[in-house]
Amino acid sequence: MTGLWFAAAFAALLMSIFLAISYGAKQLTLEAVWAAVFSYDPDITAHQIVHEYRLPRVLGAVVTGMAFAVAGAVMQGVTRNPMADAGILGVNAGAAFVVALCFAFLPGLSYTQLILMSFAGAALSTLFIVLLGTATQGGLHSLRLTIAGAVVAAILHSFSSGIAIYFDLSQDLAFWYAGGVAGVKLEQLKVLAPIVLIVIVWAAAMGRSISFLSLGDETAASLGVHTGRIRLLGMAAAVILAGASVSVAGSIGFVGLVVPHIARRLLGVDYRKAIPFSALLGAILLVWADFASRMVNPPREFAIGAMVAMVGVPFFLYLARKERREL
Repeated sequence: MTGLWFAAAFAALLMSIFLAISYGAKQLTLEAVWAAVFSYDPDITAHQIVHEYRLPRVLGAVVTGMAFAVAGAVMQGVTRNPMADAGILGVNAGAAFVVALCFAFLPGLSYTQLILMSFAGAALSTLFIVLLGTATQGGLHSLRLTIAGAVVAAILHSFSSGIAIYFDLSQDLAFWYAGGVAGVKLEQLKVLAPIVLIVIVWAAAMGRSISFLSLGDETAASLGVHTGRIRLLGMAAAVILAGASVSVAGSIGFVGLVVPHIARRLLGVDYRKAIPFSALLGAILLVWADFASRMVNPPREFAIGAMVAMVGVPFFLYLARKERREL
């Protein structure tokens, strides 16, 4: 049954990619799209539209969707927090804040350097959130961690907005606030995709230990898991995935919240299966969110972050209510 779910998800992803590349504000024939992908001619306008605009943004949606979904799955496993997500816990906000600082003070950074700075922002915000969540009596409870993340995210978003206003960067940073893959370039994907794929494989390799850790520290330790090390490595993987994705697509929330729950519902709590399956579902979700954002009112585009939030916010409220009942 597991194999069928993976095959169905992979087929759905391929179909989603094909549809997203084929349709847009500019009407193109399927023959032109096929030729643009496999026999690119830079002198043909239709080929330029597909190769320079549609293909990079669709592949960008695939890669960032995978990254955000796996980051959420890993964070939910190692923190035992069903509401964990890089956006909700403030990881994305930390990365976006450092991106704002780079735009203001280091505008000449290369894309690789911007990724590294985004990593640093995500890591520092994660560290601060964990310290804030553990500072109160009772330890690191899932709801307390979520509240700490929301507070830090609000503060960092305020700082980012202040930087944008003071340095007149509102136009440049609006993309990172709303989130989107319209500006993704193939050159960026050549740097981003290997990082994301390597870290996803790394996270999947930790799947067995994360599965045990999600059952509780005592149970995991009795099964031979080094809980502290796995938690640290898992959070490091999530930070890398979130930081890399924010540097390309901005702060898109809720992908890592919704997708892992669906994956676990379909395949169970074995993270060796849930992590790669989350990657496929996350890619599908973001491809369709991007496709919907540009097809709602063409040629104008709707914010992709808002499209995802239409699904994510009700789901978050449902989980928050469920979590409160269990306290």
